[in-house]
Amino acid sequence: MRKLHGTTYYFAFFSLVAMAIFHIYTAVFGTFEAYLQRNIHLAFALPLAFIFYPATKNSPKDRVPWYDWLLAVLALLPGLYAIVNYETIIYRMVQVEEVTPVQILLGTILVIMILEATRRIVGLALTILAAASVFYMYIGHLLPGEFKGMHVTYDRIIEHLYLTGEGIFSTPLGVSATFVMIFLILGGFLEHSGVGEYFMDLSKALAGKAVGGPAKIAVVSSGLFGSISGSAVANVYATGTFTIPMMKQLGFSPVFAGAVEAVASSGGQIMPPIMGAAAFIMASFLGIPYKQVMIAALVPAILYYFYVFMSVHVRAVKRGLKGLPDEMIPSAKYVLKKLYVFAPIVVLVIMIMKGYTPMRSALTALIVSWLVSLLDDRYRMGPKRILNALYDGSKNVFVVAIACAAAGIVVGAVTLTGIGFKLVSFIFSLAQNIPFLALIMVMLMAIVLGMGLPTTAAYIVASALAVPALINLGFNPLASHMFVFYYAVFSAITPPVALAAYAASSISGAKPSDTGYQAFRLGMIAMIIPFAFMYDTSFLLQSNWLNNLFATLAGLVSAMALSYAIEGYFETKLTLMMRSLLAVLGVLVLFPVLWLRIVCILAFVLVYAMFTIKKA
Repeated sequence: MRKLHGTTYYFAFFSLVAMAIFHIYTAVFGTFEAYLQRNIHLAFALPLAFIFYPATKNSPKDRVPWYDWLLAVLALLPGLYAIVNYETIIYRMVQVEEVTPVQILLGTILVIMILEATRRIVGLALTILAAASVFYMYIGHLLPGEFKGMHVTYDRIIEHLYLTGEGIFSTPLGVSATFVMIFLILGGFLEHSGVGEYFMDLSKALAGKAVGGPAKIAVVSSGLFGSISGSAVANVYATGTFTIPMMKQLGFSPVFAGAVEAVASSGGQIMPPIMGAAAFIMASFLGIPYKQVMIAALVPAILYYFYVFMSVHVRAVKRGLKGLPDEMIPSAKYVLKKLYVFAPIVVLVIMIMKGYTPMRSALTALIVSWLVSLLDDRYRMGPKRILNALYDGSKNVFVVAIACAAAGIVVGAVTLTGIGFKLVSFIFSLAQNIPFLALIMVMLMAIVLGMGLPTTAAYIVASALAVPALINLGFNPLASHMFVFYYAVFSAITPPVALAAYAASSISGAKPSDTGYQAFRLGMIAMIIPFAFMYDTSFLLQSNWLNNLFATLAGLVSAMALSYAIEGYFETKLTLMMRSLLAVLGVLVLFPVLWLRIVCILAFVLVYAMFTIKKA
């Protein structure tokens, strides 16, 4: 991202502030009609993308060259046309009325600008996928075999992508233009009001004195902060600059320190109450309130962090690592005195659970965060700090908005050509109607997509292609979407392309590949839990309270058993046979068979008691 100066900086600053004010206005008084709201949102984001992001690594980083100004103007034109001619567009008869030459030209410009912005901001993977989708719509009828598409003329392709709500301006961009934007602004307010720093202080107070304190601080603080940021890489840089050096200083290896931060930061995207853009899109796809997605994500998120916490604890005990010195830990009196800083998060959760819309809930939490800032001279938000919060929050919209627009092109190809049905049949044929094989294939698809795409884009594409197949195989729709979502999230710690691990390695100084493989080990339970909730939705709190409680207990036992097995230590060094036994127990206890769970839980309790007595 460019560091802007002078007039260009003020232009970009006030443009993003104006964008934030527009979205706050629609959050207060109600959003415009979907097509108009999404057009205005993209008309702000797309031109500014060329101002903030250079074309290549060698392009100027401190000024905007003339060709980027030209691209910004071109990117603005399709949005302006759609806004001015909004009523004409929404009342026209799709695939009946002729698409005018001006509309074809502007639609073509929009597609090209989105592809170029995607290349700059998101990367080549999504750019190629979106471009291939456009080509498939146009030449798919010429392909041989099962994937031969229907014949679609160029004007109808542009009409579908530009003049309807089924392509670029489909649900993904709609979520970016409503829920995501207001939550990004909330994130800016939370940071400027001191909530982010308090999360770190609270983590120190809770885990700083424990064995392996800094690593546990990384787990706690990254989970808390990640629930706000919704971005694994952003989370790594926000908390890792503090936690990774502390872990290294205490005695953890650079590889392990970076891996702990990468795993903890990635989990932030599945940690309620704020889970990033993909969770809001999931609620829209399913047509359910966001609170249902939030509730369903709770137990898997807790199990994930508990497993990471246990792994860190076992590693620290094995190596005899201690906690932080007293002078580095905030006093309990200070932490309790500042507990009011949690008020925005508490208000957000309560309002969502009571049935208020995410936008109204986030807006109220934003106001509360401003009120909280007034109680501390260091963070008191006057007009200047408020404008900076609006700017810093809105500046994070580019990755989401551009990724959603590009993913909309892919979704548009699926809806226009019917390739989704072909892919469903393809998955069925490869899996031979064996549900478990289908799950493995969808898992691999989501991980591969997630390696080159942001979580949001990977989830949108994978869910559009794979979820219908999973539902046809009899799996629960919410669980199916969650399944895709989880693997899209955890592709950030899955080698060979583990973006969160690579970001952490840039701080720790370790090799990126080594950090990636260690992060994969630490996040192992993230690879298993989605299979468990596909076969038993009690893990998503979708059953009665007894089943839900028993599933949670089974998950905790699994996390403990697997952490001991993988680290090879449980009060003493474990033999290969004992490690194998614990690993088997950790997996089998997740099976949706009551008697097997009971046997596994009792067996683990027996093993635990045996080692505890031996130590005593």
